[in-house]
Amino acid sequence: MVNGRNKGAAWERTVAKMLFDELGVEFSRDLRQYQKSDLGDLICDDPTWPFVLELKRYAAGYTYQQSWWDQVVKAADAARKEPVLIYKFDHRPIFVVMRLAFITQDETYENERAILTWSGFIQVARETWSDPHRFNQ
Repeated sequence: MVNGRNKGAAWERTVAKMLFDELGVEFSRDLRQYQKSDLGDLICDDPTWPFVLELKRYAAGYTYQQSWWDQVVKAADAARKEPVLIYKFDHRPIFVVMRLAFITQDETYENERAILTWSGFIQVARETWSDPHRFNQ
């Protein structure tokens, strides 16, 4: 468990730095996540950040698990924000899962998910922040 926790913490720090490099905003690990459920892994220092982030890093695998998505949806619902699952397996690129309805702004796709590349997610994040009407908290 300790090695898994250390690996998870290192992954969280890596993603926080990548987000800062891409978006210019600080993220920190939410250490309360170990004591309380329904929390994401990273906290943005900008309160207008519209997403709850759940991060997963594993040695082997191909795609995300439903339980990971369920976890971030529960945390996002509690925070009244959008769920975002960021995952990576060794020797594979980073992938990001989001609600397709959020990306397309079409509630027809409410129960559908999109798997984005890292750069695709960064583009969605930038567009979301640039349009104050796109996301209503």
